[in-house]
Amino acid sequence: MTHYAPMISALVTLLLTLLLTLSKTGLIQDVPNERSLHTEPVPRTGGIALMAGILSGWMMLIRVWPWWVVLPALGLFILSLVDDMRGLSPGARLAGHFIAALLVLWGAGVGWLWLLPVLLFIVWMTNLYNFMDGSDGLAGGMTFFGFSFYGVAGFMAGDDALAMMSFAVSSAALAFLFFNSHPAKIFMGDAGSIPLGFLAAAFGVWGWQQGFWPFWFPLLVFSPFVVDATATLLKRMRRGEKLTQAHRSHYYQRLVQMGWGHRNTALAEYVLMFFAGISALRGIGMDVQGQGNLLAWWGAIYLGLSMWVDRCWGQHEAAKEKSAGNSGDA
Repeated sequence: MTHYAPMISALVTLLLTLLLTLSKTGLIQDVPNERSLHTEPVPRTGGIALMAGILSGWMMLIRVWPWWVVLPALGLFILSLVDDMRGLSPGARLAGHFIAALLVLWGAGVGWLWLLPVLLFIVWMTNLYNFMDGSDGLAGGMTFFGFSFYGVAGFMAGDDALAMMSFAVSSAALAFLFFNSHPAKIFMGDAGSIPLGFLAAAFGVWGWQQGFWPFWFPLLVFSPFVVDATATLLKRMRRGEKLTQAHRSHYYQRLVQMGWGHRNTALAEYVLMFFAGISALRGIGMDVQGQGNLLAWWGAIYLGLSMWVDRCWGQHEAAKEKSAGNSGDA
């Protein structure tokens, strides 16, 4: 029965997303703001369908998959749904994220030396997923690719429970993408992105603690999100910007604004996600030197990509200023 988990997860997500998309009365709407890349209000209740699908898959695996991974995600879903509907203070949200992360530390049996870095990793991954959920199909695509590679790694390690639960999450994301790809008919909202970010971290910690993969594996698999969000945060801190203020300075947001659009930006990110995941899988079997070389290569790739986007963005802004100046002169 456990092998049916991905199919059940996909079907539940597909049907609920369809119903939520068609039944627009009373839905929570994502109203465009200064951070948004869309111009019209869009329902943001897709997280309900995603979480229902993931929980349905877990019910097929409830005897073999730890509760302290899924139930904290359910708690974050409820917390984030309330935030989507009524709004919560940043402190209340962050407290929930830390409590969920502490449950993973306890359940996975993380050693004292690693407690603080792993705690921060889980909380950061939980939040950065939300930051990166700003373009059609992006977070859904990262979830599909990321958890698919978790699933393959689970099979490689001989752990069917990890593989099936990972594929349950990725299949739910694939079903959601039918409605979230450009032009998106529905968004996942915080109720979707926050639990997914948490699960990405929790699965990663669990696999690492079980010896299925090295500690860097989840970071490389989800590196398209980790690098963009972390680099953007550091740049904003350096500029002294208010971190809680909405913005559109992520690399993926700049690609959309430069004319790539949602579809091409998502496709480019998918290519990056695919090769990052393939490299991570190959790296599992390498020796320490090989793994170090692999990570160095990816560091160089991301440095080159970030420099290229920054350069293109500078040219884009200069062209806009020149055009505005010419219009003013006229």
